[in-house]
Amino acid sequence: MGVRRRVRDALIQVYERRLARALVGADVPRHVGVIMDGNRRWARAIGLEDVAHGHRRGAAKIADLLGWCDDAGVQVVTLFMLSTDNLRRPASELDALLAIIEDVAVDLSRPDRRWHIRSMGAREVLPARTVAVLEQAERDTCDRPGATVNLAVGYGGRREIADAVRSLLSEHATRGTSLEELVEVLDVEHIAEHLYTRGQPDPDLVIRTSGEQRMSGFLLWQTANAEFHFTDVYWPDFRRVDFLRALRDYSARHRRFGG
Repeated sequence: MGVRRRVRDALIQVYERRLARALVGADVPRHVGVIMDGNRRWARAIGLEDVAHGHRRGAAKIADLLGWCDDAGVQVVTLFMLSTDNLRRPASELDALLAIIEDVAVDLSRPDRRWHIRSMGAREVLPARTVAVLEQAERDTCDRPGATVNLAVGYGGRREIADAVRSLLSEHATRGTSLEELVEVLDVEHIAEHLYTRGQPDPDLVIRTSGEQRMSGFLLWQTANAEFHFTDVYWPDFRRVDFLRALRDYSARHRRFGG
């Protein structure tokens, strides 16, 4: 068994190097979104009843992913870490997951990291401690030169759009704009300016692990023209070779944006 594994690992390394060479000079997505799915199923597949172990293994993969994105030249990475739907999970699992997310935010904002951390989501639905940790990570990394990393925590795509519209209406009410005047000038870009990702390019590529082929409300507005890559690999098992495959598929597509 040990020999087989060594042979398999060697073949994967050869294939990985081949993929990396093929991507030299290829189109690279500026913004990559990742739905990190399959942590609980990974834990159960190896016989663990405590699914928090799967979440911890998945969390440990995040820094690796960001390093691969750095190597590829990706400028923005959005990680779907906790949806508003996830908040309905049992308290014991949710508490453990929130603690893991807090640990991730602290780890990614260490002094030796280059990334600029931003949290996105409905902070009012999160515990005060989690919000405080996310805000501290933002403050600690606001001047760092690396890629922007969005941590989507307490995030829902429909809620984001509703929040954007609410923010837009509030802004114009403050200016004294009447509803009739706003209706006359309202455009899609006005709403985009109030999204959680305002000022960032929309995702070019969205990767979802675990074999599921749905968006689960992830960046509903921003992914109108995104490319999607679905893989059967559970998130804790996601490897650099899997990431390079996603980039290869992206680079092979001809993005016409309706033209």
